[in-house]
Amino acid sequence: MARMKFLCDAERCINCNACTTACKNEHDVPWGINRRRVVTLNEGKPGERSISVACMHCSDAPCIAVCPVDCIYQTEQGVVLHNKDLCIGCGYCFYACPFGAPQYPQASNFGSRGKMDKCTFCSGGPETSHRPEEVSKGGYGRNRLAEGKLPLCAEMCSTKALLAGDGDEVSNIYRERALVRGFGSGAWGWGQAYQMKSGS
Repeated sequence: MARMKFLCDAERCINCNACTTACKNEHDVPWGINRRRVVTLNEGKPGERSISVACMHCSDAPCIAVCPVDCIYQTEQGVVLHNKDLCIGCGYCFYACPFGAPQYPQASNFGSRGKMDKCTFCSGGPETSHRPEEVSKGGYGRNRLAEGKLPLCAEMCSTKALLAGDGDEVSNIYRERALVRGFGSGAWGWGQAYQMKSGS
């Protein structure tokens, strides 16, 4: 069985936020919640990089371990999902997650938290039938994985920096990119830029 994973290639991400916008539009994400966000490291300095961050659907997810009501669970495909009907809003998952993926809606009054929300890897919610009324009920979004599609954030990435799918396939794609990319005189295009003949 495939294990679904995300990987963001920092060498390709251009901080366009297409992934964030696609996610919000596809799932009608409540105001104040970003299931996916773009973070820029070393902004304005040499070596500046941007990465798209969301729930990474960890193999041994700390949010699952700390949830006192077991509302966070993992599917057979390795997708970490959240059942809003069971959630009590304690916030333990938020503090346990190294990526800050689970979030409270911020449209409510100060002090009222509500139910947590997080990335679903576009695999819908806890309901298994995925009828339209169930999909829109909790803001989980439709099950694109069952339709044979990738998460919309990855499909909308203009530079294909955001990779999603079977973890082995994602690793192979990234490994091939890294080998072709190279460094220094072995980098792609180096010879053409400096009119070097092959073998020189």
